[in-house]
Formats: sequence, C-alpha cells, structure tokens
Amino acid sequence: MPAKKKITLDPKDRFVTILAGGKGERFWPLSREATPKQLLALLDKKSFLQQTFERVKSLVPAKNIFIITNESQAAAIRKQLPRVPKDNVIAEPCGRDTCPAITLAAALVGARSTTGVMAVLPSDHVISAKGAKKFQRILEDSFDLASRGQAIITIGIQPTSPETGYGYIHAGEALPALPGRKPYKTVFHRAERFVEKPHFDKALRLVNSGDYRWNAGMFVFSFTTIIESLLKHQKPLHAACEKWFHIAGNPTKLKRALKKDYPELKKTSFDYAVMEHAQNVIVADGDFDWDDLGALPALARHLKADAEGNCANADFIHVDAARNVIFDTRPAKQRTPIALVGLRDCVIVQTADVTLITHKRDAQKVRELVKKLAESKVHKHLV
Repeated sequence: MPAKKKITLDPKDRFVTILAGGKGERFWPLSREATPKQLLALLDKKSFLQQTFERVKSLVPAKNIFIITNESQAAAIRKQLPRVPKDNVIAEPCGRDTCPAITLAAALVGARSTTGVMAVLPSDHVISAKGAKKFQRILEDSFDLASRGQAIITIGIQPTSPETGYGYIHAGEALPALPGRKPYKTVFHRAERFVEKPHFDKALRLVNSGDYRWNAGMFVFSFTTIIESLLKHQKPLHAACEKWFHIAGNPTKLKRALKKDYPELKKTSFDYAVMEHAQNVIVADGDFDWDDLGALPALARHLKADAEGNCANADFIHVDAARNVIFDTRPAKQRTPIALVGLRDCVIVQTADVTLITHKRDAQKVRELVKKLAESKVHKHLV
C-alpha cells in the first residue's frame, strides 16, 4: 500500500491578524489615546505590539501579517513595525468591537488566499521568553489542525487563580490523534461551553475543577470556516465581508467602503457573536506563562517586590506601607522621590504631567475617570 501523502500548510497560506485598536483606558495615565497600552514599552525595550510581532514573525511572512487599528494609532503602528507593509495596517473608521474587526481581517486574508488559515491575536499580552516557544508550537499545531477541517480553534490558558476579570471555556474531551499524522504536541479539546466573567466563588470552582481555561481571545481558523460561521451566525457581517473581499486589494476603495459601512455595523464581540453559538470550537491547551495586564494592579506580577510586598519602578521610600504598586515613567534624572506613609494596597502612577492614586479594588474605575477627563475642557488633553 503506498504511503499517504503528507499534508502541510504552505507558509504563504498562513496569516496573522493583530487586533490593536484598543484604547487601554484601564491603564491610564500610562496609556493614552494616541499611545495606548499596546504601543508602550513598560516591561521591555520593545512595546507589547512589537513583542507580539516578534513572536509570530518566524511562523508567518511579514507580508501576511495585518494590523487592525484606528486612525489615531495607525501612524505610530507603522513606525513601530516597519517590516509590515504599510497597507497591511488598516484603520477602522470607528470602533465596533472584535467581530467586525475579525470580519474585516477575513476579507483581507481571503483576497490573498481563499485557502488561507488565519490566527487572530490581541496586541497587548505578556508572554515570557520561555513561554513564547510554547506559544509558537501551539500556534504551529493550530494552523495545521485548522487547515484540515472546519474547526474554530481558541487558545485557552491554564488558569492559575480564580480571576473574575476573565471569561472561561469548559474544555471537554481531548481530541484523538488524526489518522495518518504524527500526534500534536499540543493537547486539543472540544469546547463544551463559555462562561462570562464569573463572581469569585464560581471562578474558584471552575479553576478547582481542572476542566476550564481562561479565554484569552486568541483564535485560529481557515478563511472558509470563518465565512461559513458568519453566514450561519452573523448574516449582516457575512454580507459586509463579501463586499470587502472584492475590493480588499485596493486600499483606497476599501477605505472608502469602510468609512461608509462601519458606522452601520452593530457593536459585537467575536465571543458573543460567533463563539458562543458555534458547535465546531476546539480549545488548544495554552500551557505557557501569560498575562493580559488588564488593569494597573497587574503590574505587580512583573515588578520585584520588597519585604512588605511593595512593587516599584520608581525612586520610592516608605514607612509602614505595604502591597502597593508604584510606577514612575519619568526619566531617571527627572524623578523625584515618591514617599508613602501607612498606605496599603494602592496603585500610584507618576508621569510627566499627572499623578494617579487609586486603591487596587477601585482600579477598574479608572475608565470612569478617563471618561470624566474627556468631558472636561481643562483636563481633556490628558486623555
């Protein structure tokens, strides 16, 4: 009997879309409208966006990497990623959440290759150098699996704590090895259900069960799979995708069409619009160090703590202060001491033009503060 021909996905049919349109409001004042979190180099010499690009450049040609962003960030992104073709950085006319952005990405990929397989990745995640190698292996396996069938693959992160700010995915039965193929190093599961951000007690139960993964918003699927999913679950977006597909090769026409079409689209996340309805979702075990730095207190996970648990990137001195996060963005020569007495469980951020002080439990309310600043004639420039 002749040996089965090995099926491999041609690198030219691999694509990556990086979603980089977020404002990072919960990270204010480090993050601003023109320089949001993904464009900042807070924990490394390279920005979070640049690190995301570095993790995928060995798997996908730079010409096959798209960045979906907005007008205020497009120029800075092109400057940060000079290897990505200028026309591969596409600015949405207005924010419509992740499903319209992914629909646009599908049109761009399909115009290049109707047999293409695409990964959709956030631009602001933190993955350690050691974790990056595992991430690349999982992405490689996911590209291969997605090319062989009608699966929507999502990378689910192994939870380490009962986080209430993340969605969860119930990872069911592990998939058997594919016939005629060497088993993947990645473990894939059938996705049973999605759980939106749970309260603490429920999150604790989910983590302790061992059957749930954090929903990190990382997806892999073929062009044909996403088209069929939109047709089944989101017909208006399917129609938009078909329209954009035919003009995606002409940046001027596409920009004109997006300007007309986008304001009419409904705001909807990919999780809500597609993932929670689809029956073909596969969860890839993400067994690597990962953090999405959702809010300022998360900086503590990446800064060295003193004996009292204070984590500082600043000229910092204290008496009886504990478990605080202190971050100063000013150049070393311009820094003045930040002195704390008796303060506990707070976040202090110092920039050249503003000081923020908040209790950790209220850090999510920074978004409300940003909204208030935007409405203020005196302080609008700080947004």
